[in-house]
Amino acid sequence: MLNNLVGIYGVSAPVSTNSYESIQTFTVGAGGVTDISFTSIPSTYKHLQVRYIARSAGSNGSLRMTFNSDSGSNYSYHELAGDGSNAGAAAAASLQFIYTGQYFNTASTFAASVIDILDYGSTNKNKTVRILTGRDENGAGRVALQTGTWLNSGSAISTLTITRESTNNIAQHSQFALYGIKG
Repeated sequence: MLNNLVGIYGVSAPVSTNSYESIQTFTVGAGGVTDISFTSIPSTYKHLQVRYIARSAGSNGSLRMTFNSDSGSNYSYHELAGDGSNAGAAAAASLQFIYTGQYFNTASTFAASVIDILDYGSTNKNKTVRILTGRDENGAGRVALQTGTWLNSGSAISTLTITRESTNNIAQHSQFALYGIKG
């Protein structure tokens, strides 16, 4: 079958089935946590991907991401979102983080996000992030496509931190995984 697709589409190389490699994973324990950090990220991949399911230990909120402990106003953010009834858009510049999706406190229900961090090892351009995120609230919910930029062209990403927006911890059983994508 693959050879037929190669012939039809003129692709000269077969699709790789091992393009993603697990780098680090984290499952939140009892009591929750304020943030998740992936440190000592190897520079051997083309891109990174973070996948998570998360829930708040209190009221609804958003999760935020920073790189290399940079909390300066060096981030921008864009979003297209909908909830089945309404659609909206948002954007902001000069932020101290990139929004990575929402988490909320509905019991046993988790928000999910997939975050692609493109060319994270580059030291000659800003870093671009794209995020697909959503949550279900038993008939209600929200889905969003987001993008972000870290305005630091001189540094490769070696540390990535996801933190809560509100004072409520990231709840027990939330899971975060970092993958390297071969180029």
